[in-house]
Amino acid sequence: MRIEGTTIADYISNCPEDRHNALHTLRDTIAENLPDGFSESVSQGFISYCVPHSIYPAGYHCNPKDPLPFLAIASQKNFIALYHMGLYANPELLEWFTGEYAKRVKTKLDIGKSCIRFKKPNDIPFELIGELSSKITVDEWIRIYETALKR
Repeated sequence: MRIEGTTIADYISNCPEDRHNALHTLRDTIAENLPDGFSESVSQGFISYCVPHSIYPAGYHCNPKDPLPFLAIASQKNFIALYHMGLYANPELLEWFTGEYAKRVKTKLDIGKSCIRFKKPNDIPFELIGELSSKITVDEWIRIYETALKR
């Protein structure tokens, strides 16, 4: 399911109504905790947080015209998804997150390589997502990304 919209407000308003509050809260939580330098936009059906070309001119290796992706929120058919590339690229961060999730949340973690799925908007651990969002700076993300590319 791809949500259309060119602005954050458009994107959220085009999502199912029962997800509006959760998406607003998730967006606010990320914005309050994400280190300086990341930019927010709607891109490819997601609310995206990227390293802009002004900071990382090389852009994303798959398409250098795109800024370097880091984190995204999406309203999918059966869940709200949080895509955090740092979880995929940093095993220590993934271990921290899965451990903290198990300590703080009663529901089972539904996670892919970089996708965390929340089937019920009320089950989103906003405080934990805020902490996760704060863990990697723009400079750290660029270093992690470039190290992975060299492999």
